[in-house]
Amino acid sequence: MRVLLSTMGTRGDVEPLVGLAVRLRGLGVEVRVCAPPDCAEPFDGSGVPLVPTGPPVRPILARAAPPTAQDLARRAAASVAAHFGTVAAAARGCDALVATGVMPAGARSVAERLGICYVFASYQPATLPSPYRPPPRLPLPGRPLPPEATDNRALWDLDAQGWSAVFGTALNSHRESAGLPPVEDVRSHVFTDRPWLAADPVLSPWQEPADLDVVQTGAWILPDERPLPAGLEAFLAAGAPPVFVGFGSMPVRAPRDAAANAVEAVRAQGRRVLVSRGWAGLAPADGGGDCLAVGEVNQQALFARVAAVVHHGGAGTTTTAARAGAPQVVVPQAVDQPYWAGRVAELGIGAAHDGPEPTVASLSAALRTALAPRTRARAAAVAARIRTDGAAVAADLLLETVRGEGTPASS
Repeated sequence: MRVLLSTMGTRGDVEPLVGLAVRLRGLGVEVRVCAPPDCAEPFDGSGVPLVPTGPPVRPILARAAPPTAQDLARRAAASVAAHFGTVAAAARGCDALVATGVMPAGARSVAERLGICYVFASYQPATLPSPYRPPPRLPLPGRPLPPEATDNRALWDLDAQGWSAVFGTALNSHRESAGLPPVEDVRSHVFTDRPWLAADPVLSPWQEPADLDVVQTGAWILPDERPLPAGLEAFLAAGAPPVFVGFGSMPVRAPRDAAANAVEAVRAQGRRVLVSRGWAGLAPADGGGDCLAVGEVNQQALFARVAAVVHHGGAGTTTTAARAGAPQVVVPQAVDQPYWAGRVAELGIGAAHDGPEPTVASLSAALRTALAPRTRARAAAVAARIRTDGAAVAADLLLETVRGEGTPASS
């Protein structure tokens, strides 16, 4: 059996796919992954082949100005073209295509044209239509959600209209060229009425009843066996557990200020600081011995040895910190990250920062909550309930679906 896994997101979108790919390979499945060319780190040593797809994502995220309607239209057209080009070529000879990302328009069309199984999977429920919450207020220029609107179903209808306005023309142009009928509702077409939710049910439960028949597999975790660098080990051994500060692949507004504010706020709590450079290039403002800047490291091992984790609220980082029992401060930057900040606060395993730009005062207040003994005790209790078999569940389900032993994943 051959399976293609595809995403056009950041590293946080890619790493879970590699986790699923490794599990599928262990079951004898031939797997390849389509992902942006600058998100190759998770593939190192995995044995999973990467098919570079679409443009690099770092330059897009690094832009200081928000995208214009024209920018978004160009990106949408490029994404759809990449699906009908590189992804379609990689999918030939495959039995299934699993797509993830914010809006992988074109992926289902590829599967439809090839006559293979299609699955859409989300790493969080925030972008899946639900009567229990509004959609994220994504930056769709010219398609703002009315700030005064409160009816969730009406807001989700507007959300669907926005995605169709952005992707519909490009998608239907390629579908026409491929001999496929047009699509009216791009979001429903991409998501299907039976999407998978690759998120832990304790951290991120799906609420029923809802309009979608969501299949929750648990998070797709890629085990990380890498040792920590010698310099980091020495820093950890030299004193009490530090506070980790990092924003992953997210661009951070005023990164120098963010790093300086974080270091000052952590020091105010009497703690040492680990600053993860990430894509924003964070670094301590001074050369103090109580601070250490680190690059790409094994967060699964590191988070079990820190006092708290200050981060952007990506699904992967939130899950990794929760598994490690590390209290969290979530400083959400975009999309689903406010959702994860809310979940961390609701579960009592940390604090949700109000807004994307931390000040010394605001971060100090959040850290006092995160570093409280009751928060660490609660984080440890929740950690014991986090599942680690999500990739195994998804791999087995995919094989059953392809072999016709389960309910079809697409409809």
